[in-house]
Amino acid sequence: MSNIKVLIADDHEVVRCGLKTLLANTDVEIIAEVSTGEAAVKYALDHNPDVVLMDIRMPGGDGLTALGRIKLDKPELPILMLSTFDNPTYIARAVALGASGYLLKGCSREDLLKAIRMAAAGESAWTRDELRRVTGALATPRLTADVEVPLTQRESEVLRQLAYGLTNKEIAQALHISYETVKEHVQHILRKIGVSDRTQAAVWAVRKELV
Repeated sequence: MSNIKVLIADDHEVVRCGLKTLLANTDVEIIAEVSTGEAAVKYALDHNPDVVLMDIRMPGGDGLTALGRIKLDKPELPILMLSTFDNPTYIARAVALGASGYLLKGCSREDLLKAIRMAAAGESAWTRDELRRVTGALATPRLTADVEVPLTQRESEVLRQLAYGLTNKEIAQALHISYETVKEHVQHILRKIGVSDRTQAAVWAVRKELV
């Protein structure tokens, strides 16, 4: 049986070296390493890795944006997201954009290998728990109805940041507005689009192609 060819996209050398060590002497062969989202898109489209292991927070285009861009051209290419953050918004976006699974950087070698092999075989490496957290968000009836929602420009900006996985505090810093103002905007957004939490709002934003 031939080796599973994997592209690693992570901006931390320590993580890339750790992954190489974990995967040494297995049926998984690392064929390339890149450190930005842009480079991941370019390599994945120019070459044919069997699986992409993609970090989420990287300079030069984050991993979720890169995931979406690769999937446009190569919908069948399995991409596993790799993150330090157990962030439901990231998980929701990864599901909505077609990732094959979501691994935390603290996962075991066994879990990592199992996920890579499942993805390479065309199977989903999502755990039941992860999907349960997100399917509630994906199944909200209002999300599927193609209703035009009158968000103000500022609300759209806040929603976009929220869908990128930023906290209220980070959104306040990014948009140079107060934390209290962000909280108000988030409440208005949830009410207007008819969802009950940030995860559902993020999925709605992805479906509306706001992110």
